Amino acid sequence: MDSAADVWDVVVVGAGPAGASAAYAAAVAGRRVLLLEKSELPRYKTCGGGIIGPSRDSLPPGFELPLQDRVHAVTFSLDGRFARTRRSRKMLFGLINRPEFDAQLVEHAQKAGAELRTGATVSRVEQHGPAVPDRRTVAVVLADGETVLARAVVGADGSASRIGAHVGVKLGQVDLGLEAEIPVPPSVAEDWKGRVLIDWGPMPGSYGWVFPKGDTLTVGVISARGEGAATKRYMEDFVARLGLSGFEPTISSGHLTRCRTDDSPLSRGRVLVCGDAAGLLEPWTREGISYALRSGRLAGEWAVRVAEAGDAVDARRQALNYAFAIKAGLGVEMAVGRRMLALFERRPGLLHATITGLRPAWNAFADITRGSATLGGMVRSNGMARRALEILDRRMDTSSGVGPAGRGIGQRERSAPEGEDPAEAGEGAVGEVVGGGLAEAPSVVESPKAPEAPEAPKAPEAPKTPEVPEAS
Repeated sequence: MDSAADVWDVVVVGAGPAGASAAYAAAVAGRRVLLLEKSELPRYKTCGGGIIGPSRDSLPPGFELPLQDRVHAVTFSLDGRFARTRRSRKMLFGLINRPEFDAQLVEHAQKAGAELRTGATVSRVEQHGPAVPDRRTVAVVLADGETVLARAVVGADGSASRIGAHVGVKLGQVDLGLEAEIPVPPSVAEDWKGRVLIDWGPMPGSYGWVFPKGDTLTVGVISARGEGAATKRYMEDFVARLGLSGFEPTISSGHLTRCRTDDSPLSRGRVLVCGDAAGLLEPWTREGISYALRSGRLAGEWAVRVAEAGDAVDARRQALNYAFAIKAGLGVEMAVGRRMLALFERRPGLLHATITGLRPAWNAFADITRGSATLGGMVRSNGMARRALEILDRRMDTSSGVGPAGRGIGQRERSAPEGEDPAEAGEGAVGEVVGGGLAEAPSVVESPKAPEAPEAPKAPEAPKTPEVPEAS
C-alpha cells in the first residue's frame, strides 16, 4: 500500500448525523472520502428525534426532512403535576425517525462523492508504527485486520468512541436515557398530533418526553448515570401515568450520553473527533442532533485542510483552528447549558413556573427551538437574560457543588411543598429574575391528571389538554 491511490484523503468513522455531515463536507470539497460504519443501514438509534432550527439549518442543500409530525404545542409538567400547555402558530420543531433520517444523510454524502462501507468495525487508529508509511498518513485498523490509510481521520463513532479514546476525550457528565417506541390506536395518536410532552422528573436533572410520530409515540426519560434503578422506575411510572402501559412497545432501548469537559481535546495529530464521539451535546436537555450536524460539518471542512497539510506543524495548526471553531460556537452554548442544568437540578419548580407562566420565557424557548436564537447568543446579546442567569446562579448554593462549573446535588430541593403550585411558590423568585414591566404572564389552566394505566390492552383515550392564550 505504497501508492498514493491507496491513501484516502479523509476517512470518517461512523455514519450517524455527525459522520455523514463530515463525509458530505469533505466530499463536496472534491476530496476522496471513505465513510466506515459498523452496522448495516438503516439502523435504530435511541433518540427522541426532535429536529430543532439549528439542525434544520445545518442540513445539506436540497435535503428534505422525513418529518413524522410538526410540533406546534408543548405540554410541560412537574413530575406528573401542574401540566400546562403552550401553543404557537408557527412550527416549533419537527420530529423524525432516526433510521430514515440517518440513511438519507448518508445518501447525500454518497451523492457528493463519498464512498460508504458498512459492516466495517474499527478497532484502532495508528499514527506511528509499521502500519504507517509516513508522517502524513494515519492507519485505520479494522477488526478483521485490514488497514485503511488516510491523510486525515474524523471520529464520529458515537458516545463510546474508539477514536475518542485515541484522542483522549475527557467526559464530565454521563447520563442514562431509556426509550420505548409505542404503537397506539388512531384515537390516541390524534390527541397527541402536533403536541409533545416534557415532564421535569423526580431525580435531579431528570426529565421525560413524549414525541408523536404518526401511529407511534416515542416515550423516554433521562437522568444521571448511577441512578439506573430509579430511572427505570421513573420510566415505568411515566408510561403508566400516560395510560400507555397496555400497549406493547416495538422497541425498548437504553443509551448513555456523554458530555465533554471544557478542557477535553478535539484532535490528536491528524485525527479529529465530532458529535457524540467528542462529547458534544447540550448538557441540560442532552440534545445532540444539532451538535452532531454542526460539529460534523466543521470536522469535515477542517479535515480537508489537515489532509492537505505537508507536515506535522501545519496539521496541528489546522486541528487547532477546528477546535477554536467548535469552542467559539458550540462551546459557548454548552457553557450556558451547564449553568441551566445546575439550576434545573436545584430548582426544577422554578424553571417550570417560569417557562409556563411568563411570556418572555416561553418566547425564548420558542425562538431557540425554531433556530432564531441560541442560549449562548441570548446571554451574550441580551443584558436582561444575562442578569437573570447571574441572579439564578447566586440563588444556588455553590458550596454544595451546584453552580456554573458543576452538576448534581445530594437531594433536589423542590420549589413548592407537596401539592402547592410552583407558579405560586416561586412567584417572588420569578419576579426577581425577570424584573418588573417585561410582560404580564398569560393566564394558564391546570390540565387534568393523566388516566391510570389500563388493566387490559384496550386503547385508552389520552386526556385532552386545555389550551392557554397563544404566545406568538
